[in-house]
Amino acid sequence: MKNNKIDIKDLNKEELASWLSQRNISSFHAGQILKWVYLHRKDSFDMMTDLSKNLRNLLCEHFEIKRLDKKNIEVSKDGSKKYLFTLDDGNHIESVLIPEKEHYTLCISSQVGCAQGCKFCLTAKIGFIRNLKQSEIISQVRDIQEDINNPSELTNIVFMGMGEPLSNYKNVIGAINIFTDSDFGMRFSNRRITVSTAGLVSILPNLGKDTKVNLAISLNASNNNIRNTLMPINLRYPIEKLIDSCKNYSLSPRKRITFEYVLIKNINDSSNDAKELATLLRPIKSKINLIPYNAHEGSDFMRPNRDNILNFQEILIKSGYTVFIRESKGQDISAACGQLYCKS
Repeated sequence: MKNNKIDIKDLNKEELASWLSQRNISSFHAGQILKWVYLHRKDSFDMMTDLSKNLRNLLCEHFEIKRLDKKNIEVSKDGSKKYLFTLDDGNHIESVLIPEKEHYTLCISSQVGCAQGCKFCLTAKIGFIRNLKQSEIISQVRDIQEDINNPSELTNIVFMGMGEPLSNYKNVIGAINIFTDSDFGMRFSNRRITVSTAGLVSILPNLGKDTKVNLAISLNASNNNIRNTLMPINLRYPIEKLIDSCKNYSLSPRKRITFEYVLIKNINDSSNDAKELATLLRPIKSKINLIPYNAHEGSDFMRPNRDNILNFQEILIKSGYTVFIRESKGQDISAACGQLYCKS
């Protein structure tokens, strides 16, 4: 028998309040219900003891509070955990829990597969299957909180898993609003959430207007010739349009845009590439994450040697940039940047 119940995590507070009002129930209860779902992480309406029995029964008739099916959890030697989730339609997504010194960062997915076709990314080989629902995005965080002894230690969320977040804009923004709601949501700080995009210029300005989370641009080249080869999106939105959009992006006074640059041997790792990158980003308040390429099966790309990586960083530092070399965790379980593939 088909289940027609709605996952209540697909509704925001206003939508739930409207649903209640249409049934002559005080909209005040919407906040109570969401507190039980997000702050207390309860999975049953029967546990919501400050609601009347009649209201609990009504909610049970129409809604559910779903968990994702954790099909597999792999643990890296560095402590990272890769979660393979099975969705209701049989599709799969992956999320990666990354231990830091005093907290955890969770890398989450926004789509099943990805349509962007970036040549260095294993997820691209899946192709695009579908967008994740708001509830499926939220559940990655909510469910993994249960696996942490102290859930409050999960403080950072990065949209750097499977998919292009800006291509699933409505549901990503809906999830972010739940994550950052300090009254009825999950109480994450805007400063601790990062959305990474390949550069959907037509949608990018909306992100700065609709939320104050951090922005990361997956750039990976300093000119159109190389970026066209690595990232097909550059054929639609050339690098000049992307940079112009970043220059006009609505940033809080103390924030900077992070530019992610995957270093690939003999492709984009030369001294000239570094100098060109320094010139390209000059008009933008920015910092740079250098990501040495993470190899995966079937790819001809290679990781640069250590000297080339350090030389690239040094050129950018001398040009006045803050530059980090991001050694991706979870490489031994294919959980590093660009390695998510959902081997079910």
